Amino acid sequence: MLGSGVISTSADLPLEARIHLIYDGVRRLLEAETPAVLVLEDLYAEYKFPRTALLMAHARGVICLAARQCDVAVLALAPAEVKRAVAAAGGASKHQVQHSVRRLLKLEALPTPSHVADALALALTGFSRLGGRLA
Repeated sequence: MLGSGVISTSADLPLEARIHLIYDGVRRLLEAETPAVLVLEDLYAEYKFPRTALLMAHARGVICLAARQCDVAVLALAPAEVKRAVAAAGGASKHQVQHSVRRLLKLEALPTPSHVADALALALTGFSRLGGRLA
C-alpha cells in the first residue's frame, strides 16, 4: 500500500461544486500515480433511498470520466463480491471489512474511516481478479 485517504466535500456546497472537487481530486491522483486500473464499487442503494443512489451516480460519473481522460481502465465490482473476497462473507459489516483489510495488508491499525477500508478492499479484490498475488 502506497497510501490512502478520502476526498472530502462539504454538504453545504452545491452539488456541482462537490462533483467538481471529486473530479479534481481523482484526476490529480490518477495523474500522480498513473495506475493501469481504477477499481470502483458498483452502485448499490436501497430502494428506500433513491436520492442517495442519484448522488452516488453523479460521483461515479466524474470518477469514470477522470479515468477515461487519463486512459485508465475501470473495473466495477459488486459490494458483496468485495466483502466475500476480503472477509469471506458477502454480508460482512464495515467493522469486519476493516479487520480483514488490516490483516491482509499487515497494517498496524485499522484503516479509518471505514471508507478507506472499503477502498482498500476494492483494490485488493481488483488486484486478485486481475491475476495479482499477495506476498
